[in-house]
Amino acid sequence: MRAVLSRMKEYSPQMSREDLILEYIPLVKYLAQRIASRLPQNVELEDLINAGVIGLIDAVEKYDPSKRIKFRTYAEFRIKGAIFDELRSQDVLPRSWRQKIKELEEAYLRLEQRLGRTPTEEEVAEEMHISIEEFHQSLKEVRSINFLSMDGLIDPTCADKGRLRDILMDPEEKDPLEVLGLAELREILAKAIDELPERHRLVVALYYYEELTMKEIAEVLGVSESRISQIHSQAILSLRAKLKKVFGRDAEGR
Repeated sequence: MRAVLSRMKEYSPQMSREDLILEYIPLVKYLAQRIASRLPQNVELEDLINAGVIGLIDAVEKYDPSKRIKFRTYAEFRIKGAIFDELRSQDVLPRSWRQKIKELEEAYLRLEQRLGRTPTEEEVAEEMHISIEEFHQSLKEVRSINFLSMDGLIDPTCADKGRLRDILMDPEEKDPLEVLGLAELREILAKAIDELPERHRLVVALYYYEELTMKEIAEVLGVSESRISQIHSQAILSLRAKLKKVFGRDAEGR
């Protein structure tokens, strides 16, 4: 699939609307599959693809080459946005997942505020009055959810890792987030990442920037894939806490 995506043509004024949509249908399917793979099994892939196609059509109709944004970047933004809208309308997260995420977030936030740094997993477990084994089990239960998204800053239904990459794009290159007035978010999030422990930063960099899989990162660092998943979840929870401190509000926009 990646080979197919790499051969996709960039926007050209000579391309018809229909040709452009057909050219980028593989991107819709790719993004929908990536998102669906991390969500409960009751989520229908076909629903996500249909929503993504609507996002693609929206991108084709609204794309403005004069803003010097690559069409693929803009299309990804619109496709994922439409898919996340569909997920929100379905409310796919079980209540137990939401509660577990909330408990973890609140523990990280309290410790971030108290310690002024990223807490260790032992400190979080102690704060939650659970054993380290129970803490690891909690991380396992919520690891399929990638918490960061541009919409409302934080959205627990956002399951595609590309959002963090989009937020942290090269500041010299305009992107949809800048067009929407969210360029400051990049700086805030970059600073938050810099404050993470070294191994957490490395996992974030390899996963979001280098686009390695959890298995590939495990091989690079010489640890198990489950351990990388734990570190990733801890990094994301810590980033959520850091962002909440900065914005002084519920990061889900409620």
